[in-house]
Amino acid sequence: MRVSRTQAAENRATVINVASRLFRERGFDGIGLKDLMKGAGLTQGAFYKQFASKEDLAAQASRRALESAFNRWSAAMAAKPEDPLGAVLAFYLSMGHREQKMDGCPLVALAADAARQGGEVRASFEAGIKAHLEVLSRLVAETEDSDAKGKAMTVLSLMVGAVTLSRAVNDPDLAQSVLDAAAEQIRELATSPKRRR
Repeated sequence: MRVSRTQAAENRATVINVASRLFRERGFDGIGLKDLMKGAGLTQGAFYKQFASKEDLAAQASRRALESAFNRWSAAMAAKPEDPLGAVLAFYLSMGHREQKMDGCPLVALAADAARQGGEVRASFEAGIKAHLEVLSRLVAETEDSDAKGKAMTVLSLMVGAVTLSRAVNDPDLAQSVLDAAAEQIRELATSPKRRR
């Protein structure tokens, strides 16, 4: 049975959305095409009508996951305009986010995997990282002798690293301590001027 262009576009969007969640949960190599397509409610044969390769899908799913993460940041900042950085930290460095493997930050879930993927996937991650850094550069305090871009890189690294480490341990108290320590260091870094050497 022939599928309409509209239905084909909807199927493609469904596959990308499902893949963005399943890749975050299981990694790029942790799920095969058959199970991925089954998760989208489609047959494996439909995959090849929609995507050039699994890497093509991985790049598009990564882009979608990073857009979703960016939208979460935007929503948090809009909800608390008087303290946008605090709003982002509150949801990002939380036990709730730690537990949201399918819907959480793709930088936490997939950055190590992305480094082993092809150029398309890495390009998706690079664009997403740059977008996050741009937002963070605006959120960290800028003083005459500060380096907002450098601070933003440090803050993003601390955030991603803290959530990654919190997911790697069984002890919820240790996980919470890692998240809290990162939040404290980020607040201190974001409000202090760059130290002169």
